[in-house]
Amino acid sequence: MSVHTEPNRHSSRHDREIVEARVIVTCPGRNFVTLKIVTRSGIYGLGDATLNGRELAVAAYLQDHVVPNLIGRDAGRIEDLWQFLYRGAYWRRGPVTMTAIAAVDVALWDILGKMAGMPLYQLLGGRSREGALVYAHANGRDIAEASDEVGMYLERGFLAVRAQCGVPGVKKAYGISTPGKPYEPAESELPAETVWNTPRYLETAPRLFEQLRADHGNAVELLHDVHHRLTPIEAARLARDLEPYRLFWLEDATPAEHQAAFELIRQHSVTPLAVGEVFNSIWDCKHLIERQLIDYIRTTIVHGGGITHIRRLADFAGLHQVRTGFHGATDLSPVTMGAALHFDTWVPNFGIQEYMFHGEEILAVFPHDYAFRAGRLHVGDTPGHGVDIDEALAAKYPYTPKQLPVARLEDGGMWDW
Repeated sequence: MSVHTEPNRHSSRHDREIVEARVIVTCPGRNFVTLKIVTRSGIYGLGDATLNGRELAVAAYLQDHVVPNLIGRDAGRIEDLWQFLYRGAYWRRGPVTMTAIAAVDVALWDILGKMAGMPLYQLLGGRSREGALVYAHANGRDIAEASDEVGMYLERGFLAVRAQCGVPGVKKAYGISTPGKPYEPAESELPAETVWNTPRYLETAPRLFEQLRADHGNAVELLHDVHHRLTPIEAARLARDLEPYRLFWLEDATPAEHQAAFELIRQHSVTPLAVGEVFNSIWDCKHLIERQLIDYIRTTIVHGGGITHIRRLADFAGLHQVRTGFHGATDLSPVTMGAALHFDTWVPNFGIQEYMFHGEEILAVFPHDYAFRAGRLHVGDTPGHGVDIDEALAAKYPYTPKQLPVARLEDGGMWDW
């Protein structure tokens, strides 16, 4: 862990002055962008700036446009710096801008925690829970294989599992890994082109969950990701068909650019709905939350402008009985997972946290103090967010161009991946 964790009881504006900010790009199995901000006192903070498949766009935005504006500023003025980067840029929101802002914001919260000698959750207001409920990813080429993998995760202590399975006639269905390997969609320099068939999927998904309940009972929480593949009326049909199997949530049932589309799903089903991992601000989900069209908001700290903005979004969601369910796939670095878990530990309207396992190379580059026990992730009490970076090791893993797949229908027309 960082050696710069002792509190400075006499912290001053001079001590908090930002003297260095640098962007670290590394690929220990997959690409990550990390921002390291250093103060005059020597205390530093880390922020994740990874945008899967578009990593260098954020790296350039930070290096060319943000870093020059940080030098000489007071690292303790977190709110003012957030407003400067958001309102001062004129071109607001969007994934590149908000991911860059998030990297700065999380690094500043990390610095503040180290200066105070306090873990991040304590700065936010203290614990609301002892550990954060997490869900794993189970998948299989067919229903039987997916069910076996759900059982494996239950044996490992998970209380909640997301389940996906292959679709007959669809060569590369979403969420299905190569046997023996974790699922990682960004696997080639140019996007892989996959083919999609909605009718076959709508037949398969309910049968998957019927089998999972038969095999594993009702105690386990089951989740499913549609990954934006359905029209609103198709999504309504699937949500209705899944009602007997009591899903914890149905995720990204239809693209949410048109937020009112979720009204149709609500009219036809009581299956809980989750959406938002591709959202970048509160404006992307304002109608969804105000009308209680979703049950869980999945906007992440790293793509949603950092802790400063996501805290506002979570408070707004809490007013409407919507809970958090942060995206937590391996396209986010352990820095984001650490920050998210501190947020999860504090936020009163917490729902669940996605948890995919980083490989050993990644964990070596990003040492951390969070740990999995009995279905939940628990943060440590290291000052800040509890995640560091081994820069010498990171330098051994150069950037490798990789992009996410695209999807087409069987007639060749583009579809949502």
